[in-house]
Amino acid sequence: MTTESRFVSMTTLEALKKIQAELKSNSSESHKTAIQKFVPGSQKIYGVKNPVLNDLAKNYKSVGWELVYLVWKSGAYEERLLAAKLVREISKKEAAEKLKWVKSISKDISDWATCDTVGMQSLKNSNKILREEIFRLSKKLIQSKNLWERRLALVLVEDFTKDHSAHNQIQSLLNIVKKDDEYYVKKAVEWITRNMKKVR
Repeated sequence: MTTESRFVSMTTLEALKKIQAELKSNSSESHKTAIQKFVPGSQKIYGVKNPVLNDLAKNYKSVGWELVYLVWKSGAYEERLLAAKLVREISKKEAAEKLKWVKSISKDISDWATCDTVGMQSLKNSNKILREEIFRLSKKLIQSKNLWERRLALVLVEDFTKDHSAHNQIQSLLNIVKKDDEYYVKKAVEWITRNMKKVR
């Protein structure tokens, strides 16, 4: 490992420690209880509100991709939301790297809120650039045995429900899971279908 790479790694670890300290200082038991109620899951929860996560994403966006992967790997509920928000803050010039990140972490998703944050925020400023690639990824994820990947397949194309020209592609995805037994996939089908009807 070079001196430069050791410096980058150390800086990233320091950033992670500062982020975790800020998450702890901004946590509350009441919000933690609320999250546990509305977002069932077994991962660690700090109990931090979204505005704090948004501020952290803006403050730490310049640290780079190493921090994104490290924050996600840390695994707490808020850390994974923050990772998705950090990706959102990265320039759309790195659109391909953003899509690569979504592909790499899709199998780790374990709750609807993280799924929706990844699907709706990570690629937010790159949707138009990545349109074909996003639909290609969704077509793959919709076939997954993992319910969160199937939901993610639909959430990733939610922004395109505003574009009538994309409706046939979206409907093709919906047709694959229209009889899905999983509650959170069913809710996504209803949500995306409802959004498309608003455009017609």
